[in-house]
This record gives sequence, C-alpha cells and structure tokens, in this order.
Amino acid sequence: MVDEKKLADRLRKGDENAFEMLIDKYTAYVSTIVFNIADGALTKSDIEEIVTDVFVTLWRNSGTLKGDNLKGYIACITKCRTKDRLRKLKFVDIISIDEFEQPDGIKLEDDCEKQELCKSLREEVNKLNEPDREILIRYYYFYQKVSEISEIMGIKKETIKTKLARSRKRLKAALTERGF
Repeated sequence: MVDEKKLADRLRKGDENAFEMLIDKYTAYVSTIVFNIADGALTKSDIEEIVTDVFVTLWRNSGTLKGDNLKGYIACITKCRTKDRLRKLKFVDIISIDEFEQPDGIKLEDDCEKQELCKSLREEVNKLNEPDREILIRYYYFYQKVSEISEIMGIKKETIKTKLARSRKRLKAALTERGF
C-alpha cells in the first residue's frame, strides 16, 4: 500500500493512477463525514454529489497541495462542501467568523494568528489522555454522535458526555493560558 506522502507527491505531479487510488482509499471516509454532518438532512444523491465534488476539488487543486496530510485536507474540503450544501438548502443559517469580511475586504482574523491557534489546539488535544483524546476527535473531527462513540468504544453515553465536557474545559483553560 502506498503511503500518504508518496501519494501526495504523485498527486501534485498530476498522476491519474494516484488520484484513483486516493478515491478508492477515501470515498468511504468522505461519505461518513458528509453523512454525520448532514444528520439525515440530505438525500443519498446529495451525499454522492458532495463526495464527487470533494474529489473534483482535490484534483483541480492537486498541483498546489501543500504538505502531506491528505486525509486532513480531504476532511476539510468535505466539511466545507457539506456545510455549503446545507446552507443552500437552508438547513444551516450560520456564518462563521472566518467567512465574514469587513467592507474593505480585510479578514477579521489574521491568518498567522489562526494558524498559531490551530497549532496550539492540536498540541493541547495531543496532551489529553486516552480515551478522552479519541472521544474528542471522534466527536469534533469525524462528527460522530455520542451514541455512535459509545457503541464503538464500549463506554456509557453519559461517560462520553462527561469526558467531552471535561476535555473542552481543559482545552479552554490551556488555550486561555496561552493567550487565545
């Protein structure tokens, strides 16, 4: 099996076989993210269309890919495409602060500060003990429901909720301490 770094390098060079391998490897992953975010609000054909759109977007931007974390990049594209579709269907009527621009076109948040926050958040999440870290990642990154996490991990739903609340509290305190 080809590792992600080699696959990313091949994809940057426009290798169609690498792209096909990527589709085979990540289609189920993308579908799961869309399904979990949509929470029943999208039809099967909507989900299939979003999955296709994710891979089309990836192929179009393959020459400008930075880094080797294809899975993270694909997850990000998937989340954006799914939320866009839900907004279009008026299921989500929220604009994130990242999307808001002042009239002169300047973003509210400086990209450098945002990157630093993301880096700090990753570091703090990695400091969490297991199973807290896995629960947090499953809930916020993979959009799995508490009941799904409970079933997969064999932990009571109430315990999952408690661990999520405590993890959020720890992360908030750590990020506040770092000045965020």
